[in-house]
Amino acid sequence: MVTCYLRYIIDAGKLKEFEHYGKLWIPLVEKFGGAHHGYFLPSEGANNVALALFTFPSLAAYEQYRIRMADDAECQAAFRYAEQTKCIFSYERSFFRPVFE
Repeated sequence: MVTCYLRYIIDAGKLKEFEHYGKLWIPLVEKFGGAHHGYFLPSEGANNVALALFTFPSLAAYEQYRIRMADDAECQAAFRYAEQTKCIFSYERSFFRPVFE
């Protein structure tokens, strides 16, 4: 199992647009076999940092998701929405493995 952690720097004045963007991606990750754990929007503290977490059964499954989403019309529309609204300044992606015991 691998969890993808996305840390976004967003335009604080476009929080509504970023929230919409996140809502677009949750079912798309699930469509390709992932389990989305949600987007986490600013509340207290920094008003321009947002997070997202989603899990795939393996890094290979995540890599297949990346390949498949590149050709998916809904995924491309979500990317275009972010570009058009300019709600995201930058993001970084990291991967983690869980420890349960």
